[in-house]
Amino acid sequence: MTTPATDAPRRALVVGATGIVGQAVAAALVEAGWETYGLSRSGTSVHPDVRPVQADLQDADQLREALADVAPAFVVFTAWTRRETEEENIRVNGGAVRDLLAALSPAGSVRHVALMTGLKHYLGPFEAYGTGEMPDTPFHEEEPRSSTPNFYYAQEDELFAAAERDGFTWSVHRSHTVLGFATGNAMNMVATLCAYATLCRELGRPFVFPGSETQWNGLTDVTDAGLLAEQMLWAAESEAGHDEPFNTANGDVFRWRWLWPQLAAHFDLPWEGFEGAPRPLEEQMADVEPVWARVVERHGLVEPDLARVASWWHTDADLGRGMEVVTDMNKSRTAGFSATRDTRATLLDYVEQYRSARIIP
Repeated sequence: MTTPATDAPRRALVVGATGIVGQAVAAALVEAGWETYGLSRSGTSVHPDVRPVQADLQDADQLREALADVAPAFVVFTAWTRRETEEENIRVNGGAVRDLLAALSPAGSVRHVALMTGLKHYLGPFEAYGTGEMPDTPFHEEEPRSSTPNFYYAQEDELFAAAERDGFTWSVHRSHTVLGFATGNAMNMVATLCAYATLCRELGRPFVFPGSETQWNGLTDVTDAGLLAEQMLWAAESEAGHDEPFNTANGDVFRWRWLWPQLAAHFDLPWEGFEGAPRPLEEQMADVEPVWARVVERHGLVEPDLARVASWWHTDADLGRGMEVVTDMNKSRTAGFSATRDTRATLLDYVEQYRSARIIP
């Protein structure tokens, strides 16, 4: 990143600061000595040293007012809003990037913007997920865009246009399934599996793998939220990270048939693997809210709303894919970012974080 002028604060803004990645990035920025602001719709802060900013990304006037005096040098955009169609996703999420950067433009403070997207850049959006022509795995950053409309592309285009207008550098970070700590997040595999295991124990059921034969037997990878945060800070502060997209994954690969029994053992549950057809969580966990309420009351848990813990639909989408999904990391390694994570260790560590936070018993 271009070094700020001596009278300018080393100030960062995290958009989506209460989410899985937002929390991890905000904590990393604070630890690195940044004066850190966290924008969210709720205006809450999950870190004592992150200054909350309340604004709705769909309200351009509200954004301008809320951000008038923030003037960050580094902006991290991790938020998105799910709509019923990709056309609406494009309008809402592309517009959020445009309006956020427009609100910051008058101060002229921004020097780098890191945008989080994901592997749907290669796989296609949810409404056309894995149905179009896709590049071979592992996915490489230089693959051309798909012809299928995709809100990630709209977000990138808004980022590129604002960078050209305001003269800042940018980086795009394409993560796989993110492992991390948060509640109320629409895409949270660890919390979902924690809730699933808790309910399996309560109902006396085995821990059944819900996904496809391909995901059970094939190689895959995932992204640790802390690793993604590290890559974003590296990209902001390294010339090799400027004006480039980067895949982001832990650096190891695994098969669910190897990891699933170990996760079941961690919860002391019997397990079943793939047997003939997927057994989606949305079907397995239909109408279990009263069971969750009973568990919450008995164990004194802090989140009574199961929908804020488990996103059955998203984990079903990840584990139900009929194609191999593996990410190439050579581009960022060659550029100088070589951090890795042990997926099994980080997954089990996050399980214990949810337990310590009284999200699960």
